[in-house]
Amino acid sequence: MSGDLILVLDEGTTSTRAIVYAPDGAVLATAQRELTQHYPEPGRVEHDATEIWDRTLACARDAIAKAGGAERIAAIGITNQRETVVAWDRQTGEPVTRAIVWQDRRTAPLCASLREQGLEAHLQARTGLVIDPYFSGTKMRWILDNVPEAGALGDRLAFGTVESWLVWKLTGGLHVSDASNASRTQLLALDGADWDDELMAIFGVARAMLPEVVDSLGRLGETRADLLGRAIPICGLAGDQQSACIGQHCLEHGDTKATFGTGAFVLTNRGKALPRSGHRLLGTVLYQVGGERTYALEGSIFVAGSLIKWLRDTLGIIRSAGETEALARSVSDSGGVLFLPALAGLGAPHWRPDVQGVAAGLTLGTSRAHLVRAAMESLAHQCHDLQEAFAADGAPWAKLRIDGGMSANDWIAQDLADVLDLPVERPADIETTALGAAMLAGVGAGLYASLEEAVAMRGHIASFTPHMDAPARASRLSHWRAGLEKHLALGC
Repeated sequence: MSGDLILVLDEGTTSTRAIVYAPDGAVLATAQRELTQHYPEPGRVEHDATEIWDRTLACARDAIAKAGGAERIAAIGITNQRETVVAWDRQTGEPVTRAIVWQDRRTAPLCASLREQGLEAHLQARTGLVIDPYFSGTKMRWILDNVPEAGALGDRLAFGTVESWLVWKLTGGLHVSDASNASRTQLLALDGADWDDELMAIFGVARAMLPEVVDSLGRLGETRADLLGRAIPICGLAGDQQSACIGQHCLEHGDTKATFGTGAFVLTNRGKALPRSGHRLLGTVLYQVGGERTYALEGSIFVAGSLIKWLRDTLGIIRSAGETEALARSVSDSGGVLFLPALAGLGAPHWRPDVQGVAAGLTLGTSRAHLVRAAMESLAHQCHDLQEAFAADGAPWAKLRIDGGMSANDWIAQDLADVLDLPVERPADIETTALGAAMLAGVGAGLYASLEEAVAMRGHIASFTPHMDAPARASRLSHWRAGLEKHLALGC
């Protein structure tokens, strides 16, 4: 094996990036390209899988060139937007339809049918997941029912989440999915080593269509030599939220992180015990090494950074995300405005795909600063809902480690500490999703003996402590709960 650098392919919802890391965690090279968002109908979100591949490959080549060439790269780690489904022809290697993105809500009727059949409790017990369009199984079923080209392929049809698609393209035909991504499909039992026959039957997906379930680290494959300058081993795979958890050093039972990207996702390490929730949280595989799994309890908020993007690109009330901190600080409070950011339904612990967003409490005195502050406050409010659900499930948070693009905003970091009444930690490198993939690949390639040793890559940590007094916190949360309960009761 040549070199000691790690190339990470970080496949997000809005962009794809390639990052080259040194063994000490220093970033030596980056490349990034935006992904086109397709919204063919209300509630539908799609990506062009060919564009994902082309732009990922271009980023990888750019980053490798900046880092000094392929001979310096010891291993590749891949982390990805989860639940998004790609369908392709095994013979041609070409997609048969656009990828259905995790935010897509088109399978809500199928989900309702599964609930009416009384399957939700059973599915959650087996998979750790509630019935929701978010997950991959109903997306695969929709493709089989609605894309004639897919149904006609038979055993030539391949399904995969995004890391599976990228590995297929990089290797020239290896069809694998790591356990962390596979656990998001509702086709894998939390304690099952392989795809589950009963679950596949419920969703009508054949085993032949699915990838092999593999570990999150190790010598998992090797790239075609003609793609990146030489054959490079692929040594780490993980869904983006699990990868961020690793990058945040959440390796001990009870460690908790929150990633604020397009959505917001909170994971608490639950060790080797199967995670069970009585409060509408998710159980998921955190990572798998040597066939042994570490699990996590998860809460998912569907709209976070995408709310700021919506304020900028759709409403036009800000010119850049960087304006939001100054606007939030320019007013003492939200002026009575309450923002419920259900632009893609509500995730945990409510799981209401039917609910739409609302801004309440508007008056002639409402300014754009009030609107922006209310939108930003909604993040801490939703995280507090999750905090209560985690505590009720026996997984209280002692502190919260935050990362992702929105976490760079000091106002948001402090508001989280204040509303949650917890210390909040933020690493100097907030792109811990990519860092976690680098740690996995580093261990898989033998550059580190363990994930605990690879934590040396994490670097400096900033801390935020609560300053809000109890009456102010109670007032904020009371206002949020009243507005949320009213809107949920309306069912709109």
